[in-house]
Amino acid sequence: MKRLVPLTLALAIVLAACGGAAAEDGPLIIYSGRSEELVQPLIDDFTEATGIEVEVRYASSTELAATLLQEGEAADADVFFAQDPASLGSVTDLLSPLPDDILDRVDRRFVDRDGRWIGTSGRVRTFIYNTSTTTPLPQTIDDVVDPAWEGKLGVAPTNGSFLAFVAAMILERGEEATLEWLKALAANQPQDYPKNSPIVAAADGGEIEGGLVNHYYLFRLRAEGAGQNAENWFIPAGDVGTLVMPAGAGILAGSDQSEAALRFVEYLLSNDAQTYFANETFEFPLVPGVDPAAGLPRLEEINAPDIDLSRLAEFLDDATRLVAEAGLV
Repeated sequence: MKRLVPLTLALAIVLAACGGAAAEDGPLIIYSGRSEELVQPLIDDFTEATGIEVEVRYASSTELAATLLQEGEAADADVFFAQDPASLGSVTDLLSPLPDDILDRVDRRFVDRDGRWIGTSGRVRTFIYNTSTTTPLPQTIDDVVDPAWEGKLGVAPTNGSFLAFVAAMILERGEEATLEWLKALAANQPQDYPKNSPIVAAADGGEIEGGLVNHYYLFRLRAEGAGQNAENWFIPAGDVGTLVMPAGAGILAGSDQSEAALRFVEYLLSNDAQTYFANETFEFPLVPGVDPAAGLPRLEEINAPDIDLSRLAEFLDDATRLVAEAGLV
């Protein structure tokens, strides 16, 4: 692929353009770790609005990050649209810095420290609970491992969002304290699930009383007509129990579609796209002025920890190792 035209120059081209397709030949190639069901309608809207042809390759964010690392500068992708900051962080050396006026559109908590990726929507870790539980709801993440919750919890210890949560705890507390917490969790004999959605369904159905998940799964369950017996609880202490993990996007440094790639990233930050994330995927919009879905607080009302999300990728292997060492897998 051709080497990058500086993105500041590309932005000037974008602003000067009068619409229509990108000047470079061929489609814009997006590697999407976001599922086709969730984001293809949004990508179709982008093509309709701009005339830019798009080719999307779908897989998990971790798989696509591994592909990019293997392909290196010869990667076909122009944009990496990922589910989580850890996947983006693992390939930052392959991404180009974004212009400041793009980065300034969201809170800098949700931007790579070197400006190579930007958050596009937010997911918050939450405690899902069955509304009939009489066990006191956790005020801190440490309350989750209180013996009062023994046999009542559901976790997904191999799921990417749980491992990112553990990586954030390592950043916040260090390895020793994180391993102690994980061992206490294991001692409570939680039920093991492969991912978040069955934990939410189990809490709704009364199979468990509580669990650690991302907030939007309850809203998706309710969109299917269930979920009336469960609620999200945003742990109020401001620790990693309410970690905000953005999905995000970055532009490959070897892209020969830099203009179109930048327009796509801009589109993800537009009011239309942010409203789509809020109302269709039930994620938190990250651009100020766009309201979250009904029933959710505004993101700034949640007491979230101050974690350098750019560093999560550094600790994912450690998180996986500690989860195994604690006996959760």
